[in-house]
Amino acid sequence: MELAEKLIRKSTLTKKEFAELLGQYEDEYLRKRLADEALRIRKEIYGADVFIRGLIEFTNICKNDCYYCGIRKSNPNIKRYRLTKEEILSCCARGYELGYRTFVLQGGEDGYFTDERLADLVSSIKREYPDCAVTLSVGERSYESYKLLREAGADRYLLRHETADAGLYGRLHPSAMSLANRKQCLYDLKSLGYQVGAGFMVGAPGQTMDHLAEDLKFLEELQPEMVGIGPFIPHHDTQFAKEPAGSVELTLFLLSVIRIMLPRVLLPATTALGTMDPYGREKGMLAGANVVMPNLSPAKNRKQYALYDNKICTGEEAAESSVLARRMETAGFRVVSARGDFPAEQRGK
Repeated sequence: MELAEKLIRKSTLTKKEFAELLGQYEDEYLRKRLADEALRIRKEIYGADVFIRGLIEFTNICKNDCYYCGIRKSNPNIKRYRLTKEEILSCCARGYELGYRTFVLQGGEDGYFTDERLADLVSSIKREYPDCAVTLSVGERSYESYKLLREAGADRYLLRHETADAGLYGRLHPSAMSLANRKQCLYDLKSLGYQVGAGFMVGAPGQTMDHLAEDLKFLEELQPEMVGIGPFIPHHDTQFAKEPAGSVELTLFLLSVIRIMLPRVLLPATTALGTMDPYGREKGMLAGANVVMPNLSPAKNRKQYALYDNKICTGEEAAESSVLARRMETAGFRVVSARGDFPAEQRGK
């Protein structure tokens, strides 16, 4: 408990101390102490509000070959798709009617979507829905690319660093990819004024508490506006198919730690968490999360964006469903129709 109290007092923990704290995550009393504090902070800043983001998974074509990912380029068994601009705008129209004021455009690193095509897409959405935020999640690009997309109107950018340890990064990715470049992209995005989201998998093959401690120290250094974490879930068409999935309990514990570390962070209860536990979203909220991202993609494509096995994407997960909102209310929260920005006056502080 000593390390938990030190964290709660807003003292910086060393990497070794973070690893030791995480190693105690199975302690029920400790989990409750941190969750209670995380929930107190979350309610102090955001009240009971839950921000909803309309997720549009617009292409599952990717040039990368990340070893854990179901849409990796060398997977021959996946049915590939790419939405047209008109289809994407149609998703936005439907989402706007449903009350969504943030659209998240997520896709593989698909060469068809050049800087010019993406910038045109972003500016079209902003022109049609000026009161909405546009979040991009399209991987590693150049500084010039990020700058053009920012000038086109993109507000936020999600780019999980996946792991802040170079050795583990190398185990999870082909040699053409590097942690140094991934980190540079995140710093480029910060410098351009995006609200930036980093994040990592919990329970990735070969991951230790020391690796997770390194992730927390990196988040402390980066000071992102958003953090997305979720349990690792294997995909049957990857080399990690037989690896065990990550722990829901450790993910929840980390959500609480991150909320205490970064009080104003926008923190999703992720789809992976909901996939692993039918009450994962509610548990995430009670651990300090304040964002959910239901699926706005065309129904025919939702199952094709298969990053991992058994991903929930229809039924209650569909953006059209009111069930998720009711479940949030039952847990003591309320879904709000708002952009849900990081508090502007706190940025950079």
